[in-house]
Amino acid sequence: MSTSAGSTSRARSESDRILIFDTTLRDGEQSPGISLNKTEKLEIAHQLARLGVDVIEAGFPITSPGDFESVQAIAREVEGPVICGLARTVSQDIEAVWNAVRDSQRPRIHMVLATSDLHIERKLLTTREDVKGQVRAAVAQAREYTDDVEFSAEDASRSDVQFMAEVIQIALDEGASTINIADTVGYTMPREFATMFEELFGLVPGLRDVVVSVHCHDDLGLAVANSLAGVRAGARQVECSINGIGERAGNASLEEIAMLLHTREPSLGMWTGIETTEIARTSRLVSRLTGYQVQPNKAIVGRNAFAHESGIHQDGVLKERTTYEIMDATTVGLNSNSLVLGKHSGRHALSEALKEMGFEIDGQALNTAFKRFKEIADRKKQVTAMDLEALVTDELRSEDIGGYSVDWFEVDASSLRPPHAKVSIALPDGGTKTGTFTGDGPIDAVFQAINAATGIAAKLSEFTIGAVTEGQDALGEVSIVLEVEGVTGAGQSVSTDIIDAAARAYVRALSVAVARSHADQAIGLPEASPG
Repeated sequence: MSTSAGSTSRARSESDRILIFDTTLRDGEQSPGISLNKTEKLEIAHQLARLGVDVIEAGFPITSPGDFESVQAIAREVEGPVICGLARTVSQDIEAVWNAVRDSQRPRIHMVLATSDLHIERKLLTTREDVKGQVRAAVAQAREYTDDVEFSAEDASRSDVQFMAEVIQIALDEGASTINIADTVGYTMPREFATMFEELFGLVPGLRDVVVSVHCHDDLGLAVANSLAGVRAGARQVECSINGIGERAGNASLEEIAMLLHTREPSLGMWTGIETTEIARTSRLVSRLTGYQVQPNKAIVGRNAFAHESGIHQDGVLKERTTYEIMDATTVGLNSNSLVLGKHSGRHALSEALKEMGFEIDGQALNTAFKRFKEIADRKKQVTAMDLEALVTDELRSEDIGGYSVDWFEVDASSLRPPHAKVSIALPDGGTKTGTFTGDGPIDAVFQAINAATGIAAKLSEFTIGAVTEGQDALGEVSIVLEVEGVTGAGQSVSTDIIDAAARAYVRALSVAVARSHADQAIGLPEASPG
């Protein structure tokens, strides 16, 4: 049984179960600077399955061959959750989604069309009647492929409720099994959102026979509150993302929704199938692979979420944890930093430790991970589970990125003269080039030397450094976002040497930005999608 059961003795009912629809790999990846490769998306999807989400929105297949291949791979390899892809109400979009998800044991086609007059008139440049016709044709086409069809009313919170009800009725008449009400721009407030649901249930009685969903954005900081309002008004699916990532201010945070329903289940009477002890690990994985750092005071998964500095708080927690903690840290999986391996451990021990953590790697991937492990173990006295997580996810980034890589570097740094760096960069064509530069600091000198070696004038947009674990020998984690000719790319890396991590993260971000700038632009890419 999921650890989200809580301590309530109240008998659970399936009608009170809240389905968790995760859109980390679709809406979350639309965040600026995020560009996940297929291997990274697969790893996140497998972890989402371990987390116990009900639906994984794996991507937007029509947008690019890479996204199509990633969705298809997830559909073929990830078992448990429903696997869906997003489509506009356009025939080729729907066909692309079906071809991507059809091999899943539980495939879903998810389509979206705006119902607000603002979007209809200014973005779509069409009419209400055309919107209704598009929905009718699109849902009918999707139902030819599968019984599991979801329709999303984009910008629902700013729509005329009467008209939106007409559109929803058409979707239901054509066989949609899930109806999603999206607060696409994070505009609504809990009370008015709940009122909208009450009106819709009154205008469309058939809504009570299907799954009603909410998809809320956090532009006003109300995504979780609005999602809860929708659930209390009758919705039974919440669309959310790990760490709340997504366009603009992001989506409703999955971990906050899950722990809200877990912690307050006795009073709310609602529950999820989320395995809460997997929350912290999932958060770390998504943060490392996307390069989006989790703010320290982030609810549930921030590093300060269970920390107490105030003397009064510390005294209270020492006497009785529940004086200042409404959740036990172990409930969300914050107990995985125990010693795992040392420098004398062998390949088999590493493989078994990784299997226990959910990583199934073998062959060359295991050999590479083992080599990196030995390098780290020689520098660290203790290699923890969190170190291993960082190591493996770091290798996942390298596997499919390609492009440029660091052969070696040397830095001459002193307080008496400006730092000077020399680097050797392996090029995509198999050759190598060296570059030298003097910078404001040793890391800046390395970055400028990389630009000189590659001949690319990349512009650094974001640079963050963090520690994977505590202690003087902790792995340093560097996340970088840079820009090449208006195209952004993100890169991350870990090492006990922060300059080494920074250099590797920089060339990864450079490789991503260059690849994206060279990629063919998707034809007819929508201006907005639900969320």
